[in-house]
Amino acid sequence: MPKTKKPSRSKLIKKLDNVFSQYIRLSRSDDQGFCTCVTCGKSAHWKEGGIQAGHFISRKHYSVRWDEDNVHPQCVGCNVFKAGEQYKYSIFLGEKLSEYLYNKSLKITKFTSIEIEDLIEKYSLKLRNHY
Repeated sequence: MPKTKKPSRSKLIKKLDNVFSQYIRLSRSDDQGFCTCVTCGKSAHWKEGGIQAGHFISRKHYSVRWDEDNVHPQCVGCNVFKAGEQYKYSIFLGEKLSEYLYNKSLKITKFTSIEIEDLIEKYSLKLRNHY
């Protein structure tokens, strides 16, 4: 029986980013599927309204990349064109949580492929249960 090739780490990360982003946006939307940008207040549909999963602390910090406290709905304008509006984001989070996430982001965290697969399964299940 031929061996099945395991997906690359980068493909696993991409898949987790996608599922996590969908979960963040859907879980923070109302009954009609609309969610609000945490930095400007714009309301749009979680799926096709230009709402993204905006990170307070950059995704390059794996210790907080998939931390639900670090990621909230943001419109593309704030998240991309205004570089995340980090100051306004910190006001939304409050001083305590902002400081906690900042300190957590300083820790070097490495996820194994198995841990990433587990997170994909966790957020896929949460996503299915939220529909």
